[in-house]
Amino acid sequence: MKIKLDENIPTSAARRLLARGLDVHTVHDEGLRGHPDGDIWAQAQAQERFLVTQDLDFSDVRKFAPGNHHGILLVLLPDAEQWRVADYVVGWLTSPDAVTFRRCFVVATANRLRITRPPAAPDDS
Repeated sequence: MKIKLDENIPTSAARRLLARGLDVHTVHDEGLRGHPDGDIWAQAQAQERFLVTQDLDFSDVRKFAPGNHHGILLVLLPDAEQWRVADYVVGWLTSPDAVTFRRCFVVATANRLRITRPPAAPDDS
């Protein structure tokens, strides 16, 4: 899975994911810091990357319906946990289940992941 980290995800997460062999780009490295959400989204989709963000502008599962994009991980952590964002992101994206996140809408909190998957393809039998 190819990953893009939004500007609100610490760059330390990118270094740690790269060290684990994952294909990671960051908004910082691509010179997109401060660009509108639409630009970030367009780049993620053009590059076929799974977007990791804390930006609530990406929280509408109807607008970002699973199966219509390369995937989103929306990180929802309380202020008291913000210092651990990189730890959480690395943990979620290096878990064995992470390969199943592709094309899904994933909402992550400190205690759980809620994964909305694309609808199953109709059975042609």
